[in-house]
Amino acid sequence: MPQHDRDPLDDPTYARFAWARFRRLLWWMTGVAALAAVAAVALLWWLVGPLAIHMAIATALGVGLSVLMAAVLMGLIFLSSGTGHDDAVDRFAQRDHPTDEDPDALP
Repeated sequence: MPQHDRDPLDDPTYARFAWARFRRLLWWMTGVAALAAVAAVALLWWLVGPLAIHMAIATALGVGLSVLMAAVLMGLIFLSSGTGHDDAVDRFAQRDHPTDEDPDALP
């Protein structure tokens, strides 16, 4: 395979760096998700009064996991874009379908 068609994540050193950056982002976002969960439960407690334990747990899990899922998906987008993986995929797509028109343009 020619050098220009290689995915940057094929380089083990760069892949380790990129995945370490992704994991560091996720650790920070886990803290943000926990704070969001605590804030949601506290807000509900303040607005409606004492909550049943099941309601508090469900609210905390729902809010926390939703924030964490959003962080994972956005982190993967940043990983893909920041490592050049998107460009590598685009080169393969252009090689398979060589046209002059914009592939993102609506018909």
